[in-house]
Amino acid sequence: QVQLVESGGGLVQPGGSLRLSCAASGSSFPIFAMGWYRQAPGNGRELVATITTRGVTNYANSVKGRFTISRDNAGNTVYLHMNSLKPEDTAVYYCRADLLRIGAQWGQGTQVTVSS
Repeated sequence: QVQLVESGGGLVQPGGSLRLSCAASGSSFPIFAMGWYRQAPGNGRELVATITTRGVTNYANSVKGRFTISRDNAGNTVYLHMNSLKPEDTAVYYCRADLLRIGAQWGQGTQVTVSS
């Protein structure tokens, strides 16, 4: 198992920015990728961005050019820099860590609301 602690959500006006953080700890197995997913009311959970321990990134088309995923050198903390936020970005954002042998682990989620 691994503990994922998310922070940085909140209320922001359209066009604004937020940075989400997710710190992983307590893992007995290597983490080979981390990422952010989101779920808006009435919708399923969708990929936002992922990053591997080698730094390979992947983004949903809807956030390309506006969001940037990054990680610290140890690879246990991942960040999501969100710029030019839109009301349709409003959702609960979940951190996910992919671990060898035990698979995907999820954080509790952090609310992001984009509204004027």
